[in-house]
Amino acid sequence: MTLTLVPVLGDQLTIGLASLRAADPASAIVLFAEVSEEASYVPHHKKKIAFAFSSMRHFADTLRRDGWTVDYVRFEDPANTGTLAGEIRRSITQNDIDRIVITEPGEWRLRTALEEMADAMTIPVEILEDDRFIASHADFDDWADGRKQLRLEHFYREMRVKTGLLMTADGQPEGGRWNFDADNRQPANPDLFMPRPMQFTPDGVTREVIELVQRHFGDHFGDLEPFWFGVTAEQAKRAFGHFVKTALPQFGDFQDAMISGHAFMFHSVASLYINAGLLDPIDACRRVEDAYRSGDVPLNAAEGFIRQIIGWREFVRGIYWREGPEYVSRNTLNHTRPLPTFFWTGDTDMACIRDVVEQTRAEAYAHHIQRLMITGNFALLAGVDPREVHEWYLAVYADAYEWVELPNTLGMSQFADGGLLASKPYVSSGNYINRMSDYCEGCRYDVKRKHGNGACPFNALYWHFIDRHAPELRRNPRLRTVYATWDRMSESNRLAYRSSATAFLKQLS
Repeated sequence: MTLTLVPVLGDQLTIGLASLRAADPASAIVLFAEVSEEASYVPHHKKKIAFAFSSMRHFADTLRRDGWTVDYVRFEDPANTGTLAGEIRRSITQNDIDRIVITEPGEWRLRTALEEMADAMTIPVEILEDDRFIASHADFDDWADGRKQLRLEHFYREMRVKTGLLMTADGQPEGGRWNFDADNRQPANPDLFMPRPMQFTPDGVTREVIELVQRHFGDHFGDLEPFWFGVTAEQAKRAFGHFVKTALPQFGDFQDAMISGHAFMFHSVASLYINAGLLDPIDACRRVEDAYRSGDVPLNAAEGFIRQIIGWREFVRGIYWREGPEYVSRNTLNHTRPLPTFFWTGDTDMACIRDVVEQTRAEAYAHHIQRLMITGNFALLAGVDPREVHEWYLAVYADAYEWVELPNTLGMSQFADGGLLASKPYVSSGNYINRMSDYCEGCRYDVKRKHGNGACPFNALYWHFIDRHAPELRRNPRLRTVYATWDRMSESNRLAYRSSATAFLKQLS
């Protein structure tokens, strides 16, 4: 009998995984490995590590119940080599394996390591494409080839047609529009009732993992407890059903809003489960579509959620794999400032930054506007090295895997790819933050003051950014009115913005 080894990674916790489908439980061993290399290549949030290890242990138990033989290497196993490749080699030797079948990793780093390992193997190694996505690598490349610009909106429409989501019988988008983003930008009132995501009490397996993480990763960023994430597919489905019922109806209107002390607003926190493989993205979208068709949620909410999954999520994955491992090194704007320490400590008088960092420390979560228009906006305006920003996002958020996080950070947030992903830099002064949040109300800085002592730092930093990057950005059609405004300012006003920004950046250094 030919014995097959099926390594399963921490973000491949899906019963229908390609490599599991390609193997027979009667003649296969499934390998899971909790290794220090994966837990520490960036200083991952403690909750993120606990979620990964607990979810892996629960999924391994599910496979055992389904009749699979499982080789599970725990972090504290004295024989643990600390690397995925090392544990694959050890399992081959221990179990007399004849061949390996594995679903491709989601990151170039791991893909390269496995290919190098496979080249050195004396047994066959088959790396299968991860088919849990709508667009294969070839599909995305076929769509992208020959296009001068790669824009989400064009790609998203094709994904809508391909899936049939929110399409009419005659092939038109529901409501006569593909995109309802313009309806999804309302600021929220703090008096609104905002339901929390469904929370789960840790079972014995999770408690054991929490104690392990505290022992070995206690110096990592973030609060480990209270730990409330779901760690099984069943819990992930229940949590998503709770979101659809309690928060989705208002998600559309308020998905860009921010309120101090309300980490989740009307967001699903589903990316945590989807990216680990516990929640099927298309099933989630179908459930949202059903809620719209039954009249339980408005179209702008359903479309806004579905666009994030079959549009943006698929789009950034395509960019990641198409651009290759060198993408991480791009720095078109030549930003080199070190990441400020308050990204780790929250020790800053800027209320918006402080709130998002403290929330991130507590929950390993911030929603997309907090990431883009608070921490990301500040880092871009201040000229922070985009690779350091990328590594911070990868470390601190429980849903962050490089294939999805890197393009979002390097391309969308930091414009370091020169506009490949985003059509313009996503920067703003304090006015946007004041309009979309209540952060400015309790801040030491005055958002109404444009420059000088006590003025909101975002105001001067914004115009300083626009000024210093004029050679690269002035020709961007989406910034034409911005540069027209800058050109109309008096020289004394421009000088005041430059001086204020320079003084702030000096003390930041």
